[in-house]
Amino acid sequence: MDERRLTLIVVPHGDLETRTYEISYRKLKLLLILAFVMLAAFIVMASTWWYVGAQAARVNGLVQEVRRLEEEREKVAELARTLSEVEAQYERVRQLLGADAAPARGMEPLLPPLRDEPSPREEKDDISAFPAAWPLARPGYITREVTREDDRAHPGLDIAVPHDTYIRAAGSGVVRAAGTDDVYGRYVLIDHGNGYETMYGHASRLFVAAGDPVERNEVIALSGSTGRSTAPHLHFEVRKDGSPIDPLPMIRKP
Repeated sequence: MDERRLTLIVVPHGDLETRTYEISYRKLKLLLILAFVMLAAFIVMASTWWYVGAQAARVNGLVQEVRRLEEEREKVAELARTLSEVEAQYERVRQLLGADAAPARGMEPLLPPLRDEPSPREEKDDISAFPAAWPLARPGYITREVTREDDRAHPGLDIAVPHDTYIRAAGSGVVRAAGTDDVYGRYVLIDHGNGYETMYGHASRLFVAAGDPVERNEVIALSGSTGRSTAPHLHFEVRKDGSPIDPLPMIRKP
């Protein structure tokens, strides 16, 4: 062992007596090592405190972000519930209208008869071109009638029927136009003469083209939901000299 010693002499000012301290080199080395270890520990603790402080400063931001994400998750869940309800309502409407129901075998002929018994108005006029026949091969349900308000004008009847129901000409005439429109979807416009025209809109399939002659009750298309439509139905208009008129007093309803 190193037995050398270090003597420290403290000479105070004034009348105080001088003090002498002795310490061995071994103890001095131990004290220096201890001081170095304590300094290193302090440096580690200081750096750790800085890291912890930096992470703690992010806590408030992370908490706010979590709250925002939870609010967005609640909104998404609410939208999902609303969408589910809308889809359920849509399915109920489709079932009500029979959009998914296949017609029973033998209940509807391949093509309905081209002529029915004439109505009293038809017997009086004796004009097969007069658009007085019901424009469908089944009764259907009128969901909207003709309205003339400027902001909610509706020029025809909306008749709810299952998809692919036969659409029939309300009177004999000549197909003036047949095609696709943004509002009417697939449509047929028939000229019956004497200023009368009929329009059939939202069809899923057309069987006639412009220039084709048609007979009363002849199948001209199948009902659908093309164009501006939310469910299968027929939009049926009667026009006199280019202006829409109410078809209800004219047509023979089932």
